[in-house]
Amino acid sequence: MLKEKTLFGKVDKVAYAIAQIKLHEPPDGYYVSFSGGKDSCVILDIVQRAGVKYDAHYNVTTVDPTDLVRFIYQYHYNDVTMEKPEMPMWRLAEKKGIMPTRIARYCCAEYKEKGGRGRSVIVTGVRKEESAKRSKRKMMEPCNHHQETHFLHPIIDWSTDEVWDYINTYNIPYCKLYDHGWKRIGCVGCPFASPQKRTWELSQYPQIARIWKHGCKAIIDRQKKEGRNLKFKTADEFYTWWLSDKAIPKDDMINIFGVMGDESIT
Repeated sequence: MLKEKTLFGKVDKVAYAIAQIKLHEPPDGYYVSFSGGKDSCVILDIVQRAGVKYDAHYNVTTVDPTDLVRFIYQYHYNDVTMEKPEMPMWRLAEKKGIMPTRIARYCCAEYKEKGGRGRSVIVTGVRKEESAKRSKRKMMEPCNHHQETHFLHPIIDWSTDEVWDYINTYNIPYCKLYDHGWKRIGCVGCPFASPQKRTWELSQYPQIARIWKHGCKAIIDRQKKEGRNLKFKTADEFYTWWLSDKAIPKDDMINIFGVMGDESIT
C-alpha cells in the first residue's frame, strides 16, 4: 500500500516523504514534534532515514499514560528531549479556574503548541484521515500565529493501514497500548474523547484520575477563597460532571469560572 499506481506511474510514499523532508530542510534543522504515538514513531524514523539535521521533542503533560512514557524512555531516550511543563495539569486547571473542555482547550495550547516556537520548520505526524478538520491540512503550511514558522506533515496523505504497514515493514517499535484496544494515544481523560472512552481510560490509570480530581478540588477551593457561588460543592461532583461531557450555560461559565480567553490553537 505504500506504493500505489497513479496516472503518472507508480508512487513510493516513503521515498516521496523522504524527498519532501530533504527538500525543505531548514538551516537550523527540523524541530520534530514527537508524541510517542504510532504516527510520531513513523515520522521520527523517516526523518532519520532522510539524513537531515533535526531535534525531536516530547511535551510532558503530567496526565500521559504511564506505559507511553515508559515506552519513550525505553526506545527513544537518546533521540527525544522530554520537555517538562512549568506546572502540572491540576495546577494549571486551578490557575485557569475551569477544567479543560472541548470549548476551553487551554491544555493543548499550554503543553503542546508552544513547542518549536522560533524555529523555521516543525515536522509532525498529522494525517488527513484523523479528522474532518485535519482533512483540510496541506503537507507544507504556515503557522497561523508565527509567520517565521512553517509546518511540514510528510505523511499527511497516509492511511492508518499504511502507517501500520510501515511499522511492520521496517520493524519500528511502538507503544503496546495499541495492542490493548487503544486506537489513539494521548492525554488520559482528554475531553475530546467520548465520555465512555475517557471513563475507560481513567479506569486503567487511577493515579491519573486522582490528578484530575485534585484539579477539581483546587478549583473549588479557589472559588471558595474568592467568595464565588459554587456550581459544584465537592470534587467528586465536579469530576462526575466533567466526565459526562455535559455543557454548562455560557453565563454560568462567565459567572462561576471567569471569562475564558482565546484558547484557539495553531
